[in-house]
Amino acid sequence: MPFTTWHIAEWSNPQRGDIVVFYSPHDEKRLVKRVIGLPGDSIELRNDVLIINEKTVEYAAIATELLRDMASADRASHVFATEQLPARTHAVAGYPGVRALRDSVPSKFPGSIFYDGRQSRRQFRSRYWGAVERKRIIGKATAVVMSTDREHYWKPRWDRFFTSLSREL
Repeated sequence: MPFTTWHIAEWSNPQRGDIVVFYSPHDEKRLVKRVIGLPGDSIELRNDVLIINEKTVEYAAIATELLRDMASADRASHVFATEQLPARTHAVAGYPGVRALRDSVPSKFPGSIFYDGRQSRRQFRSRYWGAVERKRIIGKATAVVMSTDREHYWKPRWDRFFTSLSREL
């Protein structure tokens, strides 16, 4: 049921690259994150490079047109790239000027989902709080309902309303 934790039917287990909605194991806030690790995967971070099951995730330059809706202040203070997960390519942002966990030992999370939210330094990620149990996941996010531009008095970005989150880069 929308806006509740009631389940009428269960959907399939999340797949790598899916964007899911769940309650944070840290503070119970509702979060929207991308699944990067599945139960039994080995996840490691080496010098801010993601390694899944002993294979380095590839990064490439991001197309300039993908950054056109981003605030100019954010564009100036971040490094952008595309990240090629085994199932999907998506955009990521790095914050070179912000202290963050850049290395971790390989870890396996049986029965849990490992997630990432690299687009914001203020967001919680599995590299800080650990994996999320499947029972915490509410559902899969599939579209942007509405979007506003905070630099321009929260003006609606009509071209992003009702756009799919699953588009490939």
